[in-house]
Amino acid sequence: MIGQARSIIAVLLALAAAPAAAQTEADTVGSLPGIQIGTAVDKAEAYIGDLITYTVTIAYDSTYELIPVPLGANLGAFDVKDYEPDVESKLPDGRFQSLTTFVLSTFTTGDYLIPPLPVMFVLPDSSRKILLAEGVPIRILSLLDAAGGDTLDIKPLKAPYEFPRDYTAYYFWGGVGLAVVTLPVLFWWWRRRRRKAAAVDLRPAWEIAFEKLAFLKSEYLNEPLETQDRCKAYYVALTEIVRDYLGRMYQTNVLEMTTEQFVSHFADVPLPQNLYAGLIQFFGRADQVKFAKSLAAQKQAEDDFLFAHDVVEAVRADYERRQQVEVSISGTPDSSAPVSAGGTT
Repeated sequence: MIGQARSIIAVLLALAAAPAAAQTEADTVGSLPGIQIGTAVDKAEAYIGDLITYTVTIAYDSTYELIPVPLGANLGAFDVKDYEPDVESKLPDGRFQSLTTFVLSTFTTGDYLIPPLPVMFVLPDSSRKILLAEGVPIRILSLLDAAGGDTLDIKPLKAPYEFPRDYTAYYFWGGVGLAVVTLPVLFWWWRRRRRKAAAVDLRPAWEIAFEKLAFLKSEYLNEPLETQDRCKAYYVALTEIVRDYLGRMYQTNVLEMTTEQFVSHFADVPLPQNLYAGLIQFFGRADQVKFAKSLAAQKQAEDDFLFAHDVVEAVRADYERRQQVEVSISGTPDSSAPVSAGGTT
């Protein structure tokens, strides 16, 4: 095969270099001192239609004159798609280097050899010599092989593709329907449970307050209030008991009042035994613990508990006294009395 390529190359070279051959006949030699020729491709295997980069690198001594590689050189079954000829550079050893690049392609499959390329030099004595660049083997593959072994045979029809059904709308509207049915039921259940939880305590307000004070004393005053958190929790519970009791007895929502609002509201309420001034001081001390993070002394905490107990007893006694006065005057209790001893929701 190489012999046939050389014959073809010789014919093409003779046609391409006819004027030069008229002056000096070129001989084909196996090697020349100081000359190295290398050939390479960027891929040993390619598919039909792929672009293959084929390079010819020639290093030669400055005493030689290189005749550039012709574009029409025989490259076998490959078509030249692009061409960059004779890019020269100088090597560190003083020689010159020429780089010629071909971009090739083919549309037939099989094992091929890019033929040996003829390179001509002019020697110092004006004689011409030809060196053959080494041929490069390359395999061209079929795209059908790359597709997993498909052939050109007609294949039977594949089964129709069924797209998965989208149930999003069903889920959405189903959820809406479930919410429409469920939410009213949940609301009814919540209100019914709330009503049960808010059962009316029919005991007198002072009995409820005395019971809460007894539980508070057993929980907090059986040992010292050593931390601010524990002291704060004690005063929060103690003031709520007093507020709740006064709210029940005077039918006023004292739990929602600030200390300033309590002072303003109860300024005109006839509290018994001058409790008004004592309540102002009591709530003031409690606010210092609850909001200013003060720590009350154990003796002060116990005194405030006794004061709360006295408030409940004093208001109770005043209420019963008023009731007795109203009965003795009218013979029946006055339904428009400003206070009530009964529990509330």
